[in-house]
Amino acid sequence: MDTHAFWPLGRSNQVSLWRLLSLLVPVALISTACARQPTAESQVEPAPSPTSQVVEQAPAPPEAPADESITLVDGVGRQVTLPGPAKRIVSLAPSNTEILFALGAGAQLVGRDDISDYPPEAQAVTSIGSTYGQLNSEAILALEPDLVLAADITAPEQVQTLESLGVPLFLLPNPADFEGLFDNLETVGRLTGHLDQAEALVEELRARVEAVTDKVASADPVRVFYEVDGTDPTAPWTTGAGTFQDVLMGLAGGENIAGDIQGWGQMNLETIVARDPQVIIFGAGPWVPTTAESLAARTGWDIISAVQTGRVHGIDTNWVDRPGPRLVDALEQIAVFIHPELFGEETS
Repeated sequence: MDTHAFWPLGRSNQVSLWRLLSLLVPVALISTACARQPTAESQVEPAPSPTSQVVEQAPAPPEAPADESITLVDGVGRQVTLPGPAKRIVSLAPSNTEILFALGAGAQLVGRDDISDYPPEAQAVTSIGSTYGQLNSEAILALEPDLVLAADITAPEQVQTLESLGVPLFLLPNPADFEGLFDNLETVGRLTGHLDQAEALVEELRARVEAVTDKVASADPVRVFYEVDGTDPTAPWTTGAGTFQDVLMGLAGGENIAGDIQGWGQMNLETIVARDPQVIIFGAGPWVPTTAESLAARTGWDIISAVQTGRVHGIDTNWVDRPGPRLVDALEQIAVFIHPELFGEETS
């Protein structure tokens, strides 16, 4: 998954959830070794769209005149001014790293957090280590950044430390919906001198989102259960209102059976059975032991409609939990899971 995992909209819920997700996200686990490696066939189905391809890198922006300064307000209300487009950037979150490369600003990235692993080119960028706990300020300063791009999960004390060292820092907010994501893309475009590329990407992504919502507009809603962590199969963790997973299910024509839960919470098996989801989706990754087969084989799950009809699907957790362009890939894939009758022919 992601160090900038898409957890509830707000930090208080995030802090407690990191402990829970030590088996689910490399966010809190920072590369926790996993139980058994899931197979691609049983967990992650092929993406119906090409967002995962890296946008061709554009050259770094030229030196900006002194009168072309950039002033923007970041995610915590700080007014940040740069003398011109940033040319030496350190990213503190995988989602930020993905956005930079998607906009053609990857060549301006001189440092990244230890979990930033996408696109593959990002792994060649110098790592400043973990962003959990105390930041390696010396490593960051050694890179001489003219911008540190932080995220909503960046701890306030880390922001204060970097500010006290005189490091220009912009904290990108955690978006609540696709419009918020698009705003973030354009913001990074402005900060890096790639606004044209950002606007073009936003136009493309918005069209893809609208293509999905237009198709499912007249379809009957389908009951969906999204499993975040199935360590306890009698009471797995799921995702409710105020999370991007809930947004994705709704836009894809699904009805989240955990919609009455705020943020993340556990749902006991009796409730899941009573609400009888027609589709089950779980976050899949190399650190997640769950497979479609293992989920279907759980005691008591065999009477759920989704299990009986074989509509149990894994989706790449990094698509869903990193607030970057691949959220649109996640929407398209979830729409296929929920309404294959509308999308099957196009993705077969």
